[in-house]
Amino acid sequence: MKNMRPHRFPPLSQLAVGLPAAGMAQIQYSHAEAFKEGMDRGYREGHDSGFEQGRQDGLALGRSEGAREGREMARREVQARFESLAQPLDAMLEALQQLQADYQGALRKEVVELVAKVARQVIRSELALQPVQLLTLVDETLATMPPAREGVEVYLNPEELERIRELAPERAARWTLIPDARLEPGECRVSADGHEADAGCRQRLAACIEQVSTQLLPTAEEGQAS
Repeated sequence: MKNMRPHRFPPLSQLAVGLPAAGMAQIQYSHAEAFKEGMDRGYREGHDSGFEQGRQDGLALGRSEGAREGREMARREVQARFESLAQPLDAMLEALQQLQADYQGALRKEVVELVAKVARQVIRSELALQPVQLLTLVDETLATMPPAREGVEVYLNPEELERIRELAPERAARWTLIPDARLEPGECRVSADGHEADAGCRQRLAACIEQVSTQLLPTAEEGQAS
């Protein structure tokens, strides 16, 4: 069996020496073309890859911006609808509050009128039973007037005057009682030294009702504020 020896290829420099000039030029051209093709391919692949990445990033950003704008538009639309619904509700609430205020005002006014009506009935009934109480009102009225040096004249309803003389002749004799048909029951007028004053029940009742009205009924300024 023959001994096998490894074959040694000559160096490339020796091969190049053996090639003609045209072959060397062809090899260099092939190398340049391969290099250029590799560069072009790398540029295209890099460009395509960058374009695709940019497109993906742009799509993601567009979706994000679109979602944000969509949420904002939806929020504005909901707010606009809510405001359109809230306006009639606010008007209804304001009308209800005004109705409640009017009702309370009317109710208070009815209370004042009822108090005045009941008070007049009580006074009328009390004076019908005890007309002499009118003389107590005369005493209170004289206390607010200058001292009288001459006689005091008391004008009364004729029917009440007769009953007072019957029930309390001693007290009736203290003053000059004069009948006046123009006066209603419960009313009397006092005259002393040229001064005259109303000693009847009407003006006293009116003063009491005015105090009640002040407590229950709001003033114009309070009504506007409410």
